[in-house]
Amino acid sequence: MNKRVYFLMIVAFVVGMVELIIGGLLDLMAADLNVSLGQVGFLITIFSLIFAVGAPILLIITSNIERKRLTLISLVIFLLGNIVTVFSPTYAVVFIGRVISALSGSLLIILCLTIAPSIVHPKYRGRAIGIVSMGVSASIVLGLPVGLLLGNAFGWRSPFVLISVLTVLSMIGVFFLMERIEPKPSSPIREQLATLKDRRIFFGQAVTFLFIAGHTILYAYLTPFVKTTLGVEGTWVSVIYLIFGIAAVSGGGVGGTLSDTIGAKRTIMLTTIAFVLVIFAIPYTTFALPAFLIILIIWGMLSWALAPATQSYLIGLSPESSDIQQSLNNSALHLGIAFGSLIGGLVIERASVELNATVGGFFVVLSIGAALISMYRSKVMQEQEG
Repeated sequence: MNKRVYFLMIVAFVVGMVELIIGGLLDLMAADLNVSLGQVGFLITIFSLIFAVGAPILLIITSNIERKRLTLISLVIFLLGNIVTVFSPTYAVVFIGRVISALSGSLLIILCLTIAPSIVHPKYRGRAIGIVSMGVSASIVLGLPVGLLLGNAFGWRSPFVLISVLTVLSMIGVFFLMERIEPKPSSPIREQLATLKDRRIFFGQAVTFLFIAGHTILYAYLTPFVKTTLGVEGTWVSVIYLIFGIAAVSGGGVGGTLSDTIGAKRTIMLTTIAFVLVIFAIPYTTFALPAFLIILIIWGMLSWALAPATQSYLIGLSPESSDIQQSLNNSALHLGIAFGSLIGGLVIERASVELNATVGGFFVVLSIGAALISMYRSKVMQEQEG
């Protein structure tokens, strides 16, 4: 495996911390900024929405810039966004900081996802994507629990100070250790969207959107969920995130390996079906912490096992537009996070956080349907071509 893949994983790790860390700081930020939990949750929504929309546009705008240089420039802007967040006196300024971080972070993630599979042997493509995905899921291992601990001890701004320091370290690492990577021509937005006319690709991308939306409806509000249903506080919430994160890291690796061994299609179906069963079961395990922790581990593994398989599947459907499919899939993922965090906030404010898991489960069921439509059509077309 090319060592540069691991540098890309580090960048993904830092960016991943910023996107979802607010999920562990909801109550602290809401109290300090004098806003509701739903409004703080909207900071995840807007971040992810910008991620989804900004990535393909910025990739085109920066298509002629050498990739190492572009990564460093994006890291500088990303650092600026986090500094704005650290010193923000109001919710509005936090919002601005999130926008800056999201714009730069969206480009960083898509750079990682497009560079990683292009610098390894084709047989390691799924694993390379899995390693980058592990960078994001690893950020959950250290990001959310450390964020909670720092937030409870020094205030909600302190985790963003840590992220700023890690960003500087990432910049140093990329500068000295990463080799120059020449840019590849980027396709216009119209050409990227045109690939969605193929129903196999459209529903293949829809799998990611629906799956992640269902997951985020609960995960973005996991802190109030466990506090309400399990009655846990502070340290135990951090432990729950830590356990989830460790499981998620292993899930990213397992997903990439499964995709390379049993095939992307089988991995997608296995993951989505198992995930539906798990997310519907979550509310029935909160009667006892040990039972909940067991289901939490399975949930964590499955939540990150899908990404490498879906990307490998989409690349296989359209090898000639592989970069486009990775860009669109990244957009689908972050649109799913944005949509899921929005729906989750509405469920909390208009009903109860206890319903988030069930509502999320219905979206994952839809992702199974999307997978079947995409794969069935793929099979039919292959038979016709044969």
